[in-house]
Amino acid sequence: MQLRKDAKIEQMRRVPLFAGCSKRELAEVASIADEIDISEGRDLTREGEAGHEFFVVLAGTADVRRKGRKIDTLGPGDFAGELALVTRRPRNATITTSSPVRLLVVTEQSFKRLMRRQPSIQLKVLEATVARLAPDAV
Repeated sequence: MQLRKDAKIEQMRRVPLFAGCSKRELAEVASIADEIDISEGRDLTREGEAGHEFFVVLAGTADVRRKGRKIDTLGPGDFAGELALVTRRPRNATITTSSPVRLLVVTEQSFKRLMRRQPSIQLKVLEATVARLAPDAV
């Protein structure tokens, strides 16, 4: 079952990278997010590798491991990978599905196209990134 447009917008509003965006801007972000289903036991990210997408968990769970040690479990409403789209830093953890999951996914390519088309979103994303990476600088 596909999410309604308003539900997608609400999911994107929870991601700190987009917190400063208007409803219209959030709708633009939501429009590039694809819904996908992933089976249990699949890696969503791998520590040390480049990140090319971010995702929001709609249903299911995924374990977060750093240096092989479990540090967290993601569930509905949780998200990961958003900073990889902006900073191009390697992933800092491996995330593996611990049940079947349904995700909203935004790819790096779609994200970059959106940033070129919507400079107002680009500025808000930049400000949010700086706030997360260097909170004393803002």
